[in-house]
Amino acid sequence: MDPITATGSASTGPGMATPALAFAHGVIGDLPFLLSVIAGATDIIGFLCLNGLFTAHITGNLVVLAARIITGDPTIISTILSVPVFVLMLLLTSLLARAIERVGGCSLRSLAVLQLLLLLSFLALSVAEGPWSDADAPFAIVAGMLGVAAMAAQNAMVQVGLVNTPTTAVMTTNLTHLMVDLSVVLLSRDAAEVATAKKRAVHTLTVVVGFIIGCAAGAAGEAAAGLWALGIPTAVACFACHRLSVRHG
Repeated sequence: MDPITATGSASTGPGMATPALAFAHGVIGDLPFLLSVIAGATDIIGFLCLNGLFTAHITGNLVVLAARIITGDPTIISTILSVPVFVLMLLLTSLLARAIERVGGCSLRSLAVLQLLLLLSFLALSVAEGPWSDADAPFAIVAGMLGVAAMAAQNAMVQVGLVNTPTTAVMTTNLTHLMVDLSVVLLSRDAAEVATAKKRAVHTLTVVVGFIIGCAAGAAGEAAAGLWALGIPTAVACFACHRLSVRHG
C-alpha cells in the first residue's frame, strides 16, 4: 500500500510512512485538524498560565529570550530550557518512530499515544501544583517542559508519520503556502495546476482554522477554569488516539 499522504502545502521532513500506517488513510482528513486544535489550545494556555511560555512556538521563545537578554530583564528558566528540550524531544521521538517502523509497528499511532501521555502529565501536574506566581518554581518549569515535549512529539508525528500534510503548529508557514496557492488559483491558466492548488489550499485552511479554534477554546477555557483548561487539548488528543485505534481495528 502507499504511504499516508495528503495533498498539502507544508514543508515536510523525511517521510517515514510505511504500509503499517496505511490504515490511517481514512483519518488523514481530520487528524491534521485535530492536531492543530491541540497545538493552538496548548500554546495559548501555556502562554497565559506559564508567564508567556510558548509550548508550540519555539521561535517565539527565542524572540522573548533574546529580548530579555538584550534589555537586561531576568530570563525565565522555562524559556531558556524550551529550545534544547524541544530539539532533544524531536530527536528522541524521531528515533523512536524509526525503531517502531523497523519492527513493523505503527509509529503514527505510537507517537499520538506518547503525545497524549505528555499532555495528561502536563494537565495533572498543573492542576495539582499550579497556578504559579513564580515562573521559576520547579514544578512550573517541569510542567512547561512537559507541554513543550508534547508539542515536539506532535511536530515529529507530522514530519515522520504524515506525508505532505500542512504543519499543525506553525501558522506562518501555512499562511504563506495558503496565499501562494491563492495566487495560483487566481492567475494560473493551467487547469491541473489550479486544481492542485485548490486542494492544497483546502487542506491548509482546515489546519489554520483548527489552530484558531484551539486558541479560542484554550483562551476561553483558561479564563473560566485556569489550568484545568489543559483538559481541552488533552481531550482532543484522546479523541485523535481513539480515531487511530478504531481505524486500525
